[in-house]
Amino acid sequence: MTTFTVTVPATTANIGPGFDCLGAALTLYNQFTFTLLPATTANPVSISVKGTESAKVSQGADNLIYTSFLQVYQKIGQNPPPIAIEIGLGVPLARGLGSSATAIIGGLLAANQCAGNPLSMGEIEALAIALEGHPDNVVPALRGNCQLSAGDSTNWAICQVFWQKNLIPVLGIPDFELATAKARAVLPEKISRQEAIFNISRLGLLLRGLETGNGDWLRIALEDKLHQPYRQSLIPGYEKVKKAAINGGAYGMVISGAGPSLLALTNPENAQKTATEMTNAWEEVGINSSAKILALDTLGAQVNC
Repeated sequence: MTTFTVTVPATTANIGPGFDCLGAALTLYNQFTFTLLPATTANPVSISVKGTESAKVSQGADNLIYTSFLQVYQKIGQNPPPIAIEIGLGVPLARGLGSSATAIIGGLLAANQCAGNPLSMGEIEALAIALEGHPDNVVPALRGNCQLSAGDSTNWAICQVFWQKNLIPVLGIPDFELATAKARAVLPEKISRQEAIFNISRLGLLLRGLETGNGDWLRIALEDKLHQPYRQSLIPGYEKVKKAAINGGAYGMVISGAGPSLLALTNPENAQKTATEMTNAWEEVGINSSAKILALDTLGAQVNC
């Protein structure tokens, strides 16, 4: 039997003003092991899960990894082979860290591998964006690094955003979940011209701030008017944790994806203090959390045979 693994990084999306278009891959991973089963196998899919949140993951045919796997075979007009999938969870679920993107990318790359790689990476990427509904997680999960995406449902322009090597991402991860659908439901249907200008200017400055590591620019550039003001109410202790991160030496703090995880950007000297301050702040409001000092993943999803 043929066995291979697909390793996919967690991602942090939006990074403040880059709503639904900017995301970065981080050094935190889900690993999926796929084993081709004999064609006579009665059950088309067998799924097992390892990790502290394994009970939350479906082991049926509705699992997102498997439904994504099927999309490749549907596109190429072939019947999928029976497959066993072992899921190794390293990315917390429903925390704004792109766990669904890891599942989509993992399933698509695995199916492409099983079928002899009939689809290009561009075709895989387009399928992933269509399945996820937006590019900001799946693109960096596939490509690695920090990526900016612009386009529509049929055509995407994607470019890598340079990330200064001494710019350290610190994640504060609380022990509660926040569904993306709930986080999107609180967003307004319309925004003002002033709010649009606010975000456009911050996003432009953010791209330069990420490239240079200029703390003065980042302190301004991480501000946002499109989603964070509305989602803060869904994250208990948000303001307290933000103040603590900045007191710890962070340039600023944003909601990672739809939340509830929070992302602070800092320098190597202040990374540990920032992490400690964020954890302590959440503890003061009665919330258990963990803090991870990470780096930018530069490889993206990897298939290992």
